[in-house]
Amino acid sequence: MKRTLPWLALMMAVGWLMPAAHAQRRPYIGYTYPAGGQQATTFQIKLGGQDLDDLQSVRVSGTGVSARILEYYRKLGPQEIQVLNEQLKELKRAPAPAANTMAAMEPAMAADGAAMMMSAGPDKKPKAPAAKESHAELIARLEQRTREWVQTPACSSISNLVIAEITISPEAEAGTRELRLVTARGVSNPLVFQVGQHAEYTRKPMVTANLQILGKEGLALRKRPAAEVEDVISTPCTVNGQIASGEVNRYRFAATKGQRLVISTQARQLIPYIADAVPGWFQPVLAVYDARGKELAFADDYRFKPDPVILFEVPADGDYVFAIYDSIYRGREDFVYRITIGELPFVTSVFPLGGPMGAALPPNLTGWNLQASDLAALPRSATPGVGRVAASRMGYDSNSLPFALDRLPESLDREPNNTVATAQRVTLPLVVNGRIDRPDDVDVYQFTGKASQVLVADVQARRLDSPVDAVVRLTDATGKLIAFNDDREDLTAGVNTHPADSWFTAKLPADGIYFVQIGDTARHGGEEYGYRLRLSEPQPDFELRTVPSSVSLPVNSTTSLTVYAVRKDGYTGPIKLSAKDLPEGCSAAPVILPANQTVARLNLKAGPKPTPSPVSIGIVGSAKIGAEEVVREAVPAEDRMQAFLWRHLVPAGDLPLLVFDPKATLVARRVAPPPRPVVALPAPAATATTATTTPPKPKFSKQQIVGRLRQLKLLYEEGLFTDEFYLEKVAECEVPQ
Repeated sequence: MKRTLPWLALMMAVGWLMPAAHAQRRPYIGYTYPAGGQQATTFQIKLGGQDLDDLQSVRVSGTGVSARILEYYRKLGPQEIQVLNEQLKELKRAPAPAANTMAAMEPAMAADGAAMMMSAGPDKKPKAPAAKESHAELIARLEQRTREWVQTPACSSISNLVIAEITISPEAEAGTRELRLVTARGVSNPLVFQVGQHAEYTRKPMVTANLQILGKEGLALRKRPAAEVEDVISTPCTVNGQIASGEVNRYRFAATKGQRLVISTQARQLIPYIADAVPGWFQPVLAVYDARGKELAFADDYRFKPDPVILFEVPADGDYVFAIYDSIYRGREDFVYRITIGELPFVTSVFPLGGPMGAALPPNLTGWNLQASDLAALPRSATPGVGRVAASRMGYDSNSLPFALDRLPESLDREPNNTVATAQRVTLPLVVNGRIDRPDDVDVYQFTGKASQVLVADVQARRLDSPVDAVVRLTDATGKLIAFNDDREDLTAGVNTHPADSWFTAKLPADGIYFVQIGDTARHGGEEYGYRLRLSEPQPDFELRTVPSSVSLPVNSTTSLTVYAVRKDGYTGPIKLSAKDLPEGCSAAPVILPANQTVARLNLKAGPKPTPSPVSIGIVGSAKIGAEEVVREAVPAEDRMQAFLWRHLVPAGDLPLLVFDPKATLVARRVAPPPRPVVALPAPAATATTATTTPPKPKFSKQQIVGRLRQLKLLYEEGLFTDEFYLEKVAECEVPQ
């Protein structure tokens, strides 16, 4: 067999070009762990996703949070793991090389992050690595890389891993952010990322979970060391963890008698929908035990939300333990949680749930540890809408709750108003701020109507985090039922899987007295069961959602966004859709959404120049409603599936656009050395023996060589091979003649 260097070099060149030629799919991330951190700290996070090759940066909304990429672990095949193990064995057998020898080796990633960078011309070169890697460090990194690998992951869509470093400044505002990954050719979906105020405890990240096989489920369970089953913490703090299949996480803490502790969970809030899970998300269960193991408190939800909250008054001095697990003992890497515990402010209810714009009085807050709290500023808006209010105590912020603003006159319900005989008289139009005070409570409102007058009854309760499952009836003076509604389908519900707010429109049959009755379908009630009931003539309007929440396209090409219109109070007219804040060279021809239609496609055209980084754009809709020109900006959203079937539009904070050059060369951070020249040896003289000897079988066929060389090159670029080992493996790719 002969070695043909030109042919081998051609195959290597083809393998090098292949990554740039593959079809580009939108990057996806399924989890980040931990899903937040404390102000004034620097820490590492681990993300799982797919289609993350050519990773460029981490994008966190707001200010005060910066990030850089440390490692990217693409999904490897068995052959790649085999060759990594060969390199690892060779390194362990050989003595550590001298410093000048190791100085020639480059690390997998430069300190500034990305493994690859885009180069639009020959003048752009890879940046020099910030540090050199030692023999022991390379062994440690190979062991980590192979330890993270499983042949059949439980979920392939989260098996590509990213390790990033997050820095949160002391001035960063506490609260919810959005985190995305940016590759050379796309921007991922957003994930929730929290900036916290308390000390944080983070358990070791999970390795990739194995796919469970029927009858052999035990083989896929996490083998957690006994020392890691229970952690000791000091309150107040936030703990971060991941639940593996069949696992229970425990945290021990000391408390004193009379402390009013709030133990609140974020799990579904972090990852609202997991398509291949039932009911479609991680369903955490929370329990508190005393030092002897006796259960003192338990919760598997908080009202209508799946994330549990326990309000725990400590009965005696001593140690206590709280535990978290999945309700049916499922688990894998994306079953991520954050639990905050401490004697912290927590708002259980707000009343009223809203007020008139510009003149809303501060609402009454009910909850725990609010004695010396200060109400955060009320939301100010030029248009009706929903903001959020919170409290603070001793420098710590409470949870926030929605607060609605409207233009209409407002009033409070006045008890007793539970029957037609005691009905509260109101004058339309108005918004009534009421409460289902107790179980079986019904509030009745009386008004005078005209024949053919059109009435809209619109309840805001579940949309404002009230547990009310509203039911509304309209009757005339004789008790005849004219209109009725329980639940109304709501495209804007987002993460709320039970849109329980009622709405109806009705034409009054005659002049006279009418009654509107509102109650709770489950006949529950209490001080937290607030509602806002709008009684008015129709107020035609619309809202827009656009999917997906990020878009990327090659230069001089087009793509489209799907725009959903939510028509309100019977508005059926046309809506003009257009884009704003597009980067230079990009355009979008306006589209008319016809009357009565709810879905349209808006085409975006890229210019001749790529965008250096993602640019936030907007989609707006305008319509003539009566004499007014109404303009509404679309809310970006992700189309998410719940439990194999149902779909939901989950709102996002912005709509980033990335234009890239598909012909740009992907320049490796680590340039592979050229193959060594092969010196042809003279053929031995023919003998009787050699003439009959069968040549050795080649190690690889021609068809296998291209893929093999590409694998070797990518592993070398990740810094997982020494030069010597890489050249040795390239030389094995012999070409049969």
